[in-house]
Amino acid sequence: LADGTIDPDVDIYHRLVKETARLKRLVNDLQELSQAEAGYLPIHTQAFDLRSLLEALVQKFSDQLMEEGPILQLNCPDYLPLVLADSERVEQVLINLLGNALRYTKEGSITVQAWRHLDQVLTAVIDTGQGIAAEDLPHVFERFWRSDRSRDRSSGGTGIGLAISRRLVELQGGTLEVESELGKGSTFRFSLPLA
Repeated sequence: LADGTIDPDVDIYHRLVKETARLKRLVNDLQELSQAEAGYLPIHTQAFDLRSLLEALVQKFSDQLMEEGPILQLNCPDYLPLVLADSERVEQVLINLLGNALRYTKEGSITVQAWRHLDQVLTAVIDTGQGIAAEDLPHVFERFWRSDRSRDRSSGGTGIGLAISRRLVELQGGTLEVESELGKGSTFRFSLPLA
């Protein structure tokens, strides 16, 4: 644009805005991951009702689904004990996991499941999507790693959402794990301590 090689037009400006937004998102994600890894990311733990957060998120994402897309459902007991965690950070983790499930599940179902296990509450996002190959599973929590390298960057995230999510769960005393089979779907499960 500056040297006149490309003529300015609306399409060029829209593409510049889109790329600028993507770079801003990447810088913000990198900064957040850096702070999380260094232990500087503020985590404000308190007792809160995870079930109500799960209900709200399932409703929010359900409202955005198309009729021909996957079915989104919540499988959770009526009573779930309070967890000791940062509700905003837990919401961030769940939004990332649900966003990934929706991105890779064109049909079938996505189930958000939660249950008590010993002194923890386990939460799982289970999808019937494309799944992850066995040789790729050890890499899913690495920064910038993507299971489908041919995907256009603009159609997905920054490639560090799972790295951030895992660190956020760890900072709250839990773990984040994945099980997956190519062509059959994935299960991302994390634990949080009881209040």
